[in-house]
Amino acid sequence: MSENTGQNRLLSLDVFRGMTIAGMVLVNNPGTWSAIYSPLAHAEWHGATPTDFVFPFFLFIVGIAITLALGKRVEQAGINKDIYLKIFRRALIIFALGLFLATFPFYNFTRNEWLDVSTVRIMGVLQRIAICYLIASLIFVRTNWKQQAIIAAALLLVYWALMTLIN
Repeated sequence: MSENTGQNRLLSLDVFRGMTIAGMVLVNNPGTWSAIYSPLAHAEWHGATPTDFVFPFFLFIVGIAITLALGKRVEQAGINKDIYLKIFRRALIIFALGLFLATFPFYNFTRNEWLDVSTVRIMGVLQRIAICYLIASLIFVRTNWKQQAIIAAALLLVYWALMTLIN
């Protein structure tokens, strides 16, 4: 079986994306919230369950897709305004879609009015993916692999320091 399908798509990435989406549907719709199968619940604080890996898997998929899509564009056309427009446009669409999904259920179509949206979670999962995509894409386009390694190491050190030193 070929690794590439259709328009030079990476089959393994598409399969992993599909499995991650299936996992997301499974953990967000357990059937009944009164009796959740324990691996489908988030870990309290320490530890991890399969549910806790869905979001990191999405970020991993986004990172791989960035290198495949933007890497090819940079090789073909170089760094230009169109690449930045594509990055900002995609990030904005993902962010807006997340906001739409967060606010859509809070609209009452029968009375044509908004319900209480004070509980709307502006920074939902899609919004976080959009921000990560934007930052990672800009880093990918603007830096070489050595600078990217330094940025990654610095982020890990800062994260370690925050988790270690702040109670």
